[in-house]
Amino acid sequence: MRNAALEHAALTLGTAGHIDHGKTALVRALTGVDTDRLPQEQARGMSIELGFAPLLLPGGRRVSVVDVPGHERFVRTMVAGATGIDFHLMVVAADDGVMPQTLEHAAVLAALGIEQGVVAITKCDRASPRRAAAQAAELLPGAEVVACSARTGEGVAAVAAALERVAERVTPRAEGRREGAAVLHVDRAFTIHGAGTVVTGTLWSGTLAAGDTLALLPAQRLVRVRSLQVHDQPAERAHAGQRVALNLAGIARRDVARGDALADPAAALTPTQVIDATLDLRGDLHGRRVMAHHGTRAVPARLAALGAGLWQVRLEAPLLAAAGDRLVMRSVAPPDTLGGGTVLDPRARRHGRRPDVLARLERLRRGEPEPSRAAPPAAAAAPGPATAAAPSAPALERGAIELAERLLAAGHEPLSRSQLGAAVGASARADPGGRRRPDQP
Repeated sequence: MRNAALEHAALTLGTAGHIDHGKTALVRALTGVDTDRLPQEQARGMSIELGFAPLLLPGGRRVSVVDVPGHERFVRTMVAGATGIDFHLMVVAADDGVMPQTLEHAAVLAALGIEQGVVAITKCDRASPRRAAAQAAELLPGAEVVACSARTGEGVAAVAAALERVAERVTPRAEGRREGAAVLHVDRAFTIHGAGTVVTGTLWSGTLAAGDTLALLPAQRLVRVRSLQVHDQPAERAHAGQRVALNLAGIARRDVARGDALADPAAALTPTQVIDATLDLRGDLHGRRVMAHHGTRAVPARLAALGAGLWQVRLEAPLLAAAGDRLVMRSVAPPDTLGGGTVLDPRARRHGRRPDVLARLERLRRGEPEPSRAAPPAAAAAPGPATAAAPSAPALERGAIELAERLLAAGHEPLSRSQLGAAVGASARADPGGRRRPDQP
């Protein structure tokens, strides 16, 4: 019999909306959990960090909630929390209506491809929801709009019911990744006395269990999962799409942070600094320096337009991206969300608008498989005297090949294999100290 916990695919709900519109208060009314856990958040009455809570929907389905800060200074934190969500709860205050961070959070959701959600018009005990509801319907057409008050409790049950209707029809972002290798992008790291280092995140793919060995990236360190929790409850195994807390052995708190990733070594997830992507961006951004957001990490990058919505993203620091992952692009100054899209080639070479490259990217955008390269036909042996074979380049050592691969990943054009072979042959004529013999030029 199928495990009842797996009857519904794991889903994560993310809040969005302007500061002081009541996101955290509504989450508390829905879940009974105050996600403002830090003393400074309690003192200021303002979310600064990501908050988390389990939500039990009316029909018995459990989803994870990520509560994000609404202040413009913390949009980077909001993006880090939103990258793992499946559907949204946009919160708009009845007395304010749509405000600047409402607009930017909506832009982030669009960049991440998060189309399904509910709009909650809060603070309806203070003002009529009519104007805010009309603005929200124009901003997010198709989203169900529900009026409520977290203070009085009016409409909160209706919000939960609307969320359940969306949960029934939304396609989990982890769909198709359940059987893959485990990948988790870290959004929080802390220490628990007597337990050690703990990290949290949404499991993007695969499964995790106590005792698993994972690679901490980009540091390339191996760590062991001592124990894990799902929805704040001890669990033997976590599945793709679930919010997970991992107690790690073999790593100190200072050596792991938001933006790192934990991956099964079989995932072959490697840092990259050149990405080809399809992006939907505002304005002429060719050559523009931006902040590229992926997973829970954000790094500076330079954009190169390739035409027809194809772009090369040249990163100043590595990201841990895979084909099909989502990207968000934000301007450096003034900070603003410019758009986003999908990774086509996470380990691209630095290139321009070459027709063969563009044709390949178009195939990737259409979801077509890479064409297989047929082996060249063997040349027929010509009659006559045997011809001496051309001398082959010396066999390359593994170190030389790895160096070429690193240069390639960094966007450089490394020497060809024959050139590298010639260089290896030349270095072989040097003495062990690296000096050429007197008889060499």
